[in-house]
Amino acid sequence: MKKKRAAGILMPVSSLPSPYGIGTLGANAYEFIDQLKQAGQSYWQVLPVGPTSFGDSPYQSFSAFAGNPYFIDLDILKEEGLLLQEEIDAYRWGDDEENVDYAILYDNRFPLLHKAYERSGHQGSADFALFEQESKYWLEDYSFYMALKFYFQGKEWSLWEKELRFRKKDALQKYRQLLGEEIGFWKFCQYHFFKQWKKLKKYANDNGIRIIGDIPLYVALDSADVWTHSDLFELDERRKPIHVAGVPPDIFSEDGQRWGNPLYRWKRMRKDNYHWWYQRMKANAGLYDVIRIDHFIGIVHYWSIPASCPTAVEGEWRKGPGKKLTKVIRKATKGSDIIAEDLGIVSPAVRKLITETGWPGMKILQFAFDGDAENEYLPHKFENSNCLVYGGTHDNQTLMGYYGDKKKKDLKFLMNYLHIKHVEQIPKAMLRAAYGSIADTVIFQMQDILELDDAARMNEPSTVGKNWRWRMKPGAFTEKDVKRLKKYCKTYGR
Repeated sequence: MKKKRAAGILMPVSSLPSPYGIGTLGANAYEFIDQLKQAGQSYWQVLPVGPTSFGDSPYQSFSAFAGNPYFIDLDILKEEGLLLQEEIDAYRWGDDEENVDYAILYDNRFPLLHKAYERSGHQGSADFALFEQESKYWLEDYSFYMALKFYFQGKEWSLWEKELRFRKKDALQKYRQLLGEEIGFWKFCQYHFFKQWKKLKKYANDNGIRIIGDIPLYVALDSADVWTHSDLFELDERRKPIHVAGVPPDIFSEDGQRWGNPLYRWKRMRKDNYHWWYQRMKANAGLYDVIRIDHFIGIVHYWSIPASCPTAVEGEWRKGPGKKLTKVIRKATKGSDIIAEDLGIVSPAVRKLITETGWPGMKILQFAFDGDAENEYLPHKFENSNCLVYGGTHDNQTLMGYYGDKKKKDLKFLMNYLHIKHVEQIPKAMLRAAYGSIADTVIFQMQDILELDDAARMNEPSTVGKNWRWRMKPGAFTEKDVKRLKKYCKTYGR
């Protein structure tokens, strides 16, 4: 991270206002960047922008490289002559402007994008040829994977016919010929996602806003990555996971968290000097100015759960690649900054690696008030400025929801510490405490700046069906909010 005191907002692309069911890379994204600039902010942090699968989690994507076709802005396609307004209006996009309806998007977005694809003459353009060249490591594999997935009615690749599961040459050739047009469609979607993204990122950078991206440590089993590079993952002879990822039981969960992602074969990856990781990080360095590595702890040591276990209780700790991988990451991301998400069980080995890399870690104010004045997440306990302080992350309650669950004793300590008398003052007081801290960077969720309750919570870990849906209402981020943030930046030198 650049060594200056700065602030930013965590706001997923999906949560931007939009008339078409989900936030996109269109006009509302540009307006949000304008507001960030006016508010004295330096960063816009987003959640992973990959194509989402069952459960709609951006941390379980069909690809570690591709962009989400839902984020392609339809109005921009209309301006380019690829869609008509009446065609866009012919589809329903959901009735609730504060919630994403993923089922409606799944049913309606792709037929509309197909119309745009049929009118497009992109195949012959030099711009598209350059995109194909820049994306050659992953684009063909991902597009073929998605074409197959839709051909097999959405089934994950482990349920495809045996010859395809094992990537037999004849089967691959047969389906490439059969699905040639559909493969072209998925390339078209990626071309437009990245074209729109690069233009938006340039606008952000030109206005002094750097984009922080978020990448999961692990990838989804149901992904082009695992299907294409199955030798890099802990799969058995049937291509089924042997061990899966998660975290052990703790005070928050007696069963721990069983994420279900296949684990990496780190020894195999080391043989080609972590080439897949190099390509992945290089691609993300092209997308973002700063990359936050989710569950950075897993690079040092990771929780390995037998795939047959329904919970995370029976796992065991194993040693990760550590410094060998961070060297590759540094080489691949030249020019981009890294954030090490160091939340959880932080061993001396994790601390040592973070110190050696110089990458900043994270402090969460929601974790600061369980106990006493010795809690490491309290601002006066920050050991140095090389960190980011958050009110909470996408996995936490909103600040308005958080204080309702506090024990009386903890709430009293919190209010004394923040020097306030009413619980309703907590969100603003936490914001001021973060801005006034020694941390180089402050990031708050948009939900907490708007002081929304848990109905706006982004994710509740270990649950499916109600997450990743929150959207900001048009006009909710007001001039008053912008001025307040600007004042805090000025007051605390950010």
